[in-house]
Amino acid sequence: MITLPSGSRVADAVTAAGGVRTGASAGGLNLARKLADGEQIIVGAPGGSAPTTFPATTPMSGAGEVLDLNAATPGQLETLPGVGQVLAGRIVEFRQSHAGFQSVDQLRDVTGIGERKFAELREKVRV
Repeated sequence: MITLPSGSRVADAVTAAGGVRTGASAGGLNLARKLADGEQIIVGAPGGSAPTTFPATTPMSGAGEVLDLNAATPGQLETLPGVGQVLAGRIVEFRQSHAGFQSVDQLRDVTGIGERKFAELREKVRV
């Protein structure tokens, strides 16, 4: 396990881990994205089908609790009402390209989430 200071970016984590191994690719990573606490970075996953990041802890632990937008996997996001595979992918893409969600209100900036859907999701997610 590598510990980095608050505000570190994916590039810092890759460097601290010794860099990208020969034959691996960091092409699927947003190296400028700020890291989330407890996150694991996967570099050069075979087949390109694995997500680039996985939370180290479960972002949703049971009924009545809310889903963490900055730690949830696409599959976990799909458990939200009205969120399918495509919308979950857009949420993850927004998260990666904007260094995570700073507030739940930023869900409105994700393509496909209008006021009605945001009203459904607002109480079911957190940052």
